[in-house]
Amino acid sequence: MTTQSLSLGLNTIWVVLTASMIFFMEGGFALLEAGFVRAKNNVSILMKVFVDLIFGVLMFYSIGFGIMFGVDHFGLFGGNGFFLKGDMAHLGLSIPTDVFWLFQAAFAVAAISIVSGAVAERTNFKAYILYTLCMTAVIYPLSGHWIWGSNGWLENLGMKDFAGSAAIHAMAGFAALAAARIVGARIGKFNEDGSVNPIAPSNLPLAAIGTFVLWFGWFGFNAGSTLNATSANIGMIAASTLLASASGGASAMLYTLLKTGKADPGHTMNGVLAGLVAITAGCAFVSLESSLLIGAFAGVLMIWATGWVERKKVDDPVGAVAVHGFTGAFGAIAVGLFATDGGLLTTGEWKLLGVQVLGTVVVCTWGYLSTTVALRLIEKLVPVRVTMEEELVGLDLSYHGMAAYGGIGTEFESPSLEEPQVQREAGVL
Repeated sequence: MTTQSLSLGLNTIWVVLTASMIFFMEGGFALLEAGFVRAKNNVSILMKVFVDLIFGVLMFYSIGFGIMFGVDHFGLFGGNGFFLKGDMAHLGLSIPTDVFWLFQAAFAVAAISIVSGAVAERTNFKAYILYTLCMTAVIYPLSGHWIWGSNGWLENLGMKDFAGSAAIHAMAGFAALAAARIVGARIGKFNEDGSVNPIAPSNLPLAAIGTFVLWFGWFGFNAGSTLNATSANIGMIAASTLLASASGGASAMLYTLLKTGKADPGHTMNGVLAGLVAITAGCAFVSLESSLLIGAFAGVLMIWATGWVERKKVDDPVGAVAVHGFTGAFGAIAVGLFATDGGLLTTGEWKLLGVQVLGTVVVCTWGYLSTTVALRLIEKLVPVRVTMEEELVGLDLSYHGMAAYGGIGTEFESPSLEEPQVQREAGVL
């Protein structure tokens, strides 16, 4: 066996293994989101995650991969690689093309899963399928090409986004913001004066298990992005990932404890995820000490962003906009501050920070605007929002014909149809 063939085999095993870890994160999304929504919508959120996997994989195989990684055209999109056909030598891979696609397909599925939680409990299932097709075929691959495609225009400017704080999380987080605004808030979430009526999650232990699954999978997300089993950076990347997530959880927990006297479990879980999201761009570029700072700030930023989203009367049941959109944007920009090579605070250089800010603003804007256009077009085919009756009964029974817990949670958990507030919000009055 030659050294080259041994290296190919090791890299292939490493990428398949870490891709499997990323795909397993879908179980984390399912558990986390099911725990944060009401019991009458648990089956619905699980089915949306199945849609992410099933249709996301198929669309990324047939269209998305080619747009994202095909031979570059004008720095904007790829032009071959559809159905994994054509010469992909321009990528300079150290693994087979189909193995690289496997890893990238897991990323594409993660991007659409970020949106599913933000529009939970009131989105038409058919409309969600159509949006999944748009996200994984066009929306994510296009902006992904700008950053990661061979010769993409942001890549050519020097943007650094190792595993996707901007390309995946910030873009999808702001896509989730657009989707949540278009679909509208759940019935009874906001009063006429803008005040918030908290809607209790159905199962915090389930959400906690989902957080742990996502936490585990993130080591594949970040360390796997080396695409190289013998990379000297794997250990540092994994350590940065752990430190940032721990500091994110710590800052969120302590912030709520000091502010309210109680350690909030939902914010603690999302604080861990915020730290993970924020370090995803810089895990290969910043020091371990910087990872701690990035994660700690992300945990508090997530709480502030959650409040901002609610003040804008946007209903996000799982906090996807704050966790992925805002902390993803921060994490991408933080590379320009803390990178050991070119960071403003580490080297005094401004260029990288400027590129990171530009790229982050571009992909966030793209996620928001493209999702707005996609959902407006989908509205012409099928309703994006469920009916008032379907929402009050719950999407489990309305769209899937069964309850998650053998009848538990099938009762009306929202305000009565007879209440004027509900009728006003539903457009009856």
